[in-house]
Amino acid sequence: MSEDPMNAFVPGPRAAIKGAETGPLGGLTFAVKDLIDVAGFPTGGGNPDWERAHPIPTRHAWIVERLLSQAASAIGKTHTDEVSLGILGENPFSGTPLNPAAPDRVPGGSSSGSASVVAGGICDFALGTDTGGSVRVPASFCGLFGIRPTHGAVDFTGVLAQAPEADTIGWFARDAETFGRVAQAVFGAPLPTSLPNRLIVAADGFAFADPAVAAALTPLVDRLATLIGHRQDRILAPQGLSVWQQAQRQLQTSAAWRTFQPWIDAYNPRFAFAVARNLTLGSMVTDAERLRATLMREEARARLRMLLPPDTILCLPTTPFPAPKRGLSVSDLALPRERISALTCLGGLAGHPQVNLPGATVDGAPVGLSIVGPKGSDLTLAAVARAFAA
Repeated sequence: MSEDPMNAFVPGPRAAIKGAETGPLGGLTFAVKDLIDVAGFPTGGGNPDWERAHPIPTRHAWIVERLLSQAASAIGKTHTDEVSLGILGENPFSGTPLNPAAPDRVPGGSSSGSASVVAGGICDFALGTDTGGSVRVPASFCGLFGIRPTHGAVDFTGVLAQAPEADTIGWFARDAETFGRVAQAVFGAPLPTSLPNRLIVAADGFAFADPAVAAALTPLVDRLATLIGHRQDRILAPQGLSVWQQAQRQLQTSAAWRTFQPWIDAYNPRFAFAVARNLTLGSMVTDAERLRATLMREEARARLRMLLPPDTILCLPTTPFPAPKRGLSVSDLALPRERISALTCLGGLAGHPQVNLPGATVDGAPVGLSIVGPKGSDLTLAAVARAFAA
């Protein structure tokens, strides 16, 4: 067997670090997306020109230090789309990690390697980042539990930023018990014993997904409704999911351009076409466009506040279709990328926590159901995931 059968780990010496002798995560192993600092090892960011331009970190990122202190042990750093600017998991420099749940399909990105090693049973859980969907999408495509936390709830110190107003750190796990143990360790509190009592089903989200996906997720929604109680079907985005998507895209790409412009100006780095195109588009967003997008973000936040009072959660398909086949052309993937972000844009716009629940397949490939809660309800969502999987 190859040393890295998933093509998921960064080449070179493995960032293997033993955790504390005792703690709530004792016996668990985890992998670290290569945007997150591990002292003594490069943070490559999925792009060789980034790694060459930046020093090796001397301190762990906050999240790595936290997990090690809770007795989890790191086993290595994992591949990512270039500087997190991707949603499918295909990287021209490092290749495409295996999707163990659907080997002929992409794993999703940008937290591609982390999803791959968890789905393949190489470690118990793995860290990813999520700005526009980079934990939620791989979790859906690989059949995993995955979380995008409340924006700002997990310390981002020591992590390569893309768009700070939307960047978050999350994690993947194969089972709800491990997923919940990590949540308790990260947030330093137990999972609540009571669950929400009201479920909102995003009717426009299900209508936007492929019919086969909506049908496959229906039993999961029914199970969730039985668990929670009162169910109500509502429209998530009255302006249109594509309108929300456009606002998030303009805000995120323009922020990414501002983040990476100094490096680009200094080093003229190499990029895949899709990454270069997005950065170019971000550089062209005008102040007027950014203002309109900011106003739409405020509307989206108001809508989520209205739909999600305490003791309420919302559900929608995580992705509109299962993972695309590996190696499709740039032009073939243009519309699918936009469709994915139409369902994931609420994370960056509104900043609410979101958890992918696995359990459905279409044509043998996983698709996930997302649950979204009020800001700060991260542990509640983990408790729902545990009860849902019981």
